[in-house]
Amino acid sequence: MSTTPALYSQALLLLGGAVIAAPIFKKLGLGTVLGYLAAGVVIGPLLKQITEGEQILGFAELGIVFLLFVIGLELKPSRLWQMRRDIFGLGTAQVMLTGGIVSAIVYETGILDWAGSVVTGFGLALSSTAFALQILDEKNDTNTRYGQRTFSLLLLQDLAIVPLLALIPLIALQAPEDTTSPLYDFGVAIAAILALVIAGRYVLNPVFQIIARTGAREVMIAAALLIVMGAATIMQLAGLSMAMGAFLAGVMLAESSYRHELEADIEPFRGLLLALFFMAVGLSLQIDVIVENYVLILLAVPLLMVIKALVIYGLCRVTGSPHNDAVRIGLLLPQGGEFGFVLFTAAAAAGVFSSSTASLLIVIVTLSMALTPPASALAGLLMQEQADATEELEEDFEGAGADVLMIGFSRFGQIASQILLAGGRDVTIIDHSAARVRQAATFGFRIYFGDGTRLDVLRAAGIERAKIVAICTHKAEITDRIIDMVQAEYPNARIFARAYDRLHTLTLRARGVDYELRETFESGLLFGRRTLESLGVGDNEALAITDDIRRRDEARLALQEAEGISAGRDMLHFQPVRPEPTPLVKPKREVLPTADNDDEILSNTPRDGAPKASDTIVGAE
Repeated sequence: MSTTPALYSQALLLLGGAVIAAPIFKKLGLGTVLGYLAAGVVIGPLLKQITEGEQILGFAELGIVFLLFVIGLELKPSRLWQMRRDIFGLGTAQVMLTGGIVSAIVYETGILDWAGSVVTGFGLALSSTAFALQILDEKNDTNTRYGQRTFSLLLLQDLAIVPLLALIPLIALQAPEDTTSPLYDFGVAIAAILALVIAGRYVLNPVFQIIARTGAREVMIAAALLIVMGAATIMQLAGLSMAMGAFLAGVMLAESSYRHELEADIEPFRGLLLALFFMAVGLSLQIDVIVENYVLILLAVPLLMVIKALVIYGLCRVTGSPHNDAVRIGLLLPQGGEFGFVLFTAAAAAGVFSSSTASLLIVIVTLSMALTPPASALAGLLMQEQADATEELEEDFEGAGADVLMIGFSRFGQIASQILLAGGRDVTIIDHSAARVRQAATFGFRIYFGDGTRLDVLRAAGIERAKIVAICTHKAEITDRIIDMVQAEYPNARIFARAYDRLHTLTLRARGVDYELRETFESGLLFGRRTLESLGVGDNEALAITDDIRRRDEARLALQEAEGISAGRDMLHFQPVRPEPTPLVKPKREVLPTADNDDEILSNTPRDGAPKASDTIVGAE
């Protein structure tokens, strides 16, 4: 019974360390992974509150098992096929070339033997998915050209951990009591993989169908855990890594209709165990090894980052990336990654090299990860002057000029343009998203790439010929900037503008636009009216209430223009009303703009070449 309080106190220390360290490091821009690692170092090697780091690490490796299962679930064959060139071409070349160079340097300097050099080289060739994706997300660059290539490189690196982990048992020193031949072990491993693939193909889905019919959620969770642990155990018994078994199980279920539910069931276990794994790595670090080899560490970290950056830059340039994109990618991925911790820990456990070597390599990876934010910031100094943060097309306004110049072609503009086109009016549309321009052009729209905040772009798009300038951008500050510019240069232009909210409406009215409309106002009225009708209120009465709300809202806006936003509170409805009935003219089908979906279904238009009802333009705002 004496061990139970100790276990509780250790659990409290680990949970407390995670809760404190992770938010602090994330706030500093260093990521939660380094936070967990730092918490482990403080609790273990520094304060010596927990000394059984290796034991905790053995259990926490289940976090890596669950992570590989989730990665497998995400790898749908269709997605891999779309990105195949960058993933399997550029990604494979980067891992092989970087791993080969680093392995050769380690071996030639005599630091490790050939087996240890191979594991070290290819482990350091992997970059940090968590750090890179976090930086891309903060810069809103995930969907740019360089962001997509970066993701492809990271995805291949995540895949590479599977064969690298499988390689460790093959190159590790075979135990004396193991009398089987390497050929026999290889055959057993292949048989285990085939058995897992067949089971995933013909057994897993029927099993989940049976369980789903019971409606017992806890059984689905138990089944998910059983699948992951079972596949991992089979691989371990065959002499391969548990992570590889979990990964294969995930790939087998990637096309399953239960994929999302499985991912949701596994996610809590994955997150907690992964955090525990990184903390256990920190607990297992040998501080004395770091102190004794600090010179080697200070030399190895910058050398690793320079080698990786140059290799990635060169490969990106060779495969078609412009200079600026190649610089961004190279300085975003020069660090070691989380899977390096996994690989080095597994190699030390298998006897490929010592635990002190693993500690040394983990410190090198950790420092390189900490230097990622400044390395990424350095990219701005190395890029050419005409650096473009987002994808651009050539600005070609040949044939531009129409009755209406529409600026912005996201969901609001897509719907508004349908009314104009159906009414037989010409519309010139400009938008700053290259992807949206290309896609909209395939539907027959006359749309041009250009920045609506630039006066030269508006002139080239034919603003002088336009009878109305329709500003349909989705950010209030951009809308206001365009309005100020148009009114200053073309004071007689009629401006119709999309308003973001009530405050923006008042701002637009103060600027003197000819017409404004809050993007959600009419759709909200329609939604409320339909809800009333579904609750039993008569059609005429529901329509009359809707019209009364619209009139009151307009009167309150006029009052707020004169007296401020707080005016007109008494005009809001908080009690049932009985307005005068409004004659009902109900269309067969009513379609109004919504602000809830970026994917808009385009209605029929009588014009030749215009989009059909089944056409969809996808434009993320």
